[in-house]
Amino acid sequence: MSFVEKAMRQAIRLSNEKMKEGKGGPFGAVIIKDNKIIAEGWNQVTSSNDPTAHAEVVAIRNACTTLNTFNLEGCTLVTSCEPCPMCLAATYWSRVDKIIYANTRFDAADIGFDDAFFYDELARSIEERQVPMTQMLRDEGLSAFKEWTAKNDRTEY
Repeated sequence: MSFVEKAMRQAIRLSNEKMKEGKGGPFGAVIIKDNKIIAEGWNQVTSSNDPTAHAEVVAIRNACTTLNTFNLEGCTLVTSCEPCPMCLAATYWSRVDKIIYANTRFDAADIGFDDAFFYDELARSIEERQVPMTQMLRDEGLSAFKEWTAKNDRTEY
């Protein structure tokens, strides 16, 4: 059995175990680097009252803490299910090299976790989205962006 298979079995084990413990939905994830699991995560949405506490996001947060960095280049996300749009975006932001998943988004939809709305909504123009968005005070808002651009000691990410 390969190390990646062991990591996937750990992600699946977490999805089952933590769901049965009432921690949240049936999702687990691990982050691996150099053939070592450096972080784990499981869905904690209902147990922490945090809608962003998906398994992948929790694993990314834990990996960043473990490595003391916001950049997870050289790491692989191994997750029990294809990431939702939020988790996929977090994965891109973290610079993870690769994603390996077990269940598909369609498998998740079959048990009531349907992300199709989010995929569809993100493809719409701002004016067509169901949650209204209104822009205001752009000139004032740009002041922080201008200061960021001029800041010599900024950390790029």
